[in-house]
Amino acid sequence: MKFVAFALILAGSMFVSTIARADADDAKWVTQCLKDNADAKVGLEVVTSYCTCMNNKMDSNETQSIDKWEKTHAKERTECEKSSGWK
Repeated sequence: MKFVAFALILAGSMFVSTIARADADDAKWVTQCLKDNADAKVGLEVVTSYCTCMNNKMDSNETQSIDKWEKTHAKERTECEKSSGWK
């Protein structure tokens, strides 16, 4: 469990440092997405890329989590899965 927590923190910090326009809200959503996908059968880098992609496709005023938003935005989900290497 400590490894997962460390990995999430590391991935979250990588996200914040690589996205120039990232704000606290973006970091919050991506961190939550990483937690929601902690048991994914793909690498952390893939999940981080996917979560960042989904966050970037969402409107800045969106109030839903990435997990909820992806369920109603199949086109965006498919694009992010492909670009991140998830599928």
